[in-house]
This record gives sequence, C-alpha cells and structure tokens, in this order.
Amino acid sequence: MAGKQSGSMVSLMLAMGIIFLSTIPVVRQLVGTAMDLLLGPLLAPPIALPFFAIILILSALTGLYSSLLQKYTIDYERMQEVQQGMKEFQKEYRDAQLSKDEKRVKKLESKRDKMMKEQLEMSQEQFKPMAYILLVSIPIFLWLIYKLPQITTLEAGLAQVVFPYFGSKALWTGTIWIIPAWILWYMICSIAISQVIRKSMNIGGI
Repeated sequence: MAGKQSGSMVSLMLAMGIIFLSTIPVVRQLVGTAMDLLLGPLLAPPIALPFFAIILILSALTGLYSSLLQKYTIDYERMQEVQQGMKEFQKEYRDAQLSKDEKRVKKLESKRDKMMKEQLEMSQEQFKPMAYILLVSIPIFLWLIYKLPQITTLEAGLAQVVFPYFGSKALWTGTIWIIPAWILWYMICSIAISQVIRKSMNIGGI
C-alpha cells in the first residue's frame, strides 16, 4: 500500500518538475530546436504537410502513447469495481437515512471510510503514468510553440483550418472567443482521437 502511494507521489513530483522546466525560456528554446530536427522536415518538401494535418498526426501519436501507458499501468477492472461499489453504497446509505434507521446508518458510516479510502487509492493510480505522458507530450507542445513565429511565413494553406460555425481560421493568429485557434484545434484532435483509442482498448476511468 505504502509502495503504491510512494510511486504515485514520485510520478506526481516528476510531472510537476517537467511542467516547471517547460516554463523556462531557455529550456523551451532548446527543446523546440531539438524537436525541430525531428519534426521540422514534415513541413518542408518533399513532404510539406499542412500544419493542421501535422497537429492531427501528433495528437494521434500522443493519444495512442498515453492510452497504452494508462492501459498497462492502471488496473481499470479494479477501478470499475470500486466505482460500482461506491454507487451501490451511496444508494444504500441514502435509503438508510431516508428510513431513519440509525443503527444501519452507523454501520454504513464505518464502511464509508473504507470505501472512500479505496476510491482515493484508485484516484492516485491515475498519477502513475503522468510523468511518462508529459515526457512525450510537452516536447511536442513546445515544438508547436517554437514554430509560432515561423509559421506565418509559410503558405496560407499550411496555417489555416476550417472550424464548424467559425469558418477558416489562421492557426497562429486566429482566435475563437479567447482561445488561440491552434490550441483549440489541438484539443479537438486530441480529445476525439483519444476517445476512439480508449474505446477500442476498453479503457475507462473514474
């Protein structure tokens, strides 16, 4: 038990460290430059992919990577059992309160502590793969930011994407409400693709 909690805490601390490092300008520049050696050729001939397509591809890769990590580091069967058990307990506890059965309520209150502890442990399980996911997703995100001042010099077709209801928006200069268009596009791609992958892998959550 202590080992699981320690592992979750270490992973959380590593994740916080990675996020902190990504806020340092020098680190962002170094990571962006390094990632550009790997991803930059996708923008240049003979490949020359549209930038919206590159974001779509990167979203698919990060979605697959994170889903695989979660599948093999988190016990989703146990998580679903705990979740179902909590639902049943809450119904039983509510019925006992409505019936004003004090003896039954006290008995269930002692059981509630155990249920809450199990749910907390399952929540902590989700921190395990966080640091490993960030090790891949943050460098990709920093590369996208690194390309921001350069993308405006590319052909318009490489920096445009059509949103439902909002029409064509420049990825770097366009905004929808207060959200930059490129971030919204990344979020849409990431969420949609991740949901498909998680459904196909039968990955759930709390």
